[in-house]
Amino acid sequence: MYESKIQSAEVDQLFRAVLSLENIEECYRFFDDLCSYSEILSMSQRFQVARELFQGSTFSQISKKIDVSSATITRVNRCLSYGADGYRTVLEREKEP
Repeated sequence: MYESKIQSAEVDQLFRAVLSLENIEECYRFFDDLCSYSEILSMSQRFQVARELFQGSTFSQISKKIDVSSATITRVNRCLSYGADGYRTVLEREKEP
């Protein structure tokens, strides 16, 4: 089993709650209650950056397309290259027919 620095019973409960959501509307409702607008925007932007990097876009192309700092692009790139493979797992699944 994967060991994470954030792993705890409380985080397990949160993740089980997320996994129980059945559609996009439920996701909107849950995350609207759980997170601030800026937190959701930040997560969304990081995921957009991961998608662009995964598809082969350069840092400058991403910077022009998505309003994020070079530090954010670097951080996401580091996660794609050396992280826990969370981004990669989801992005690979998006490619599947």
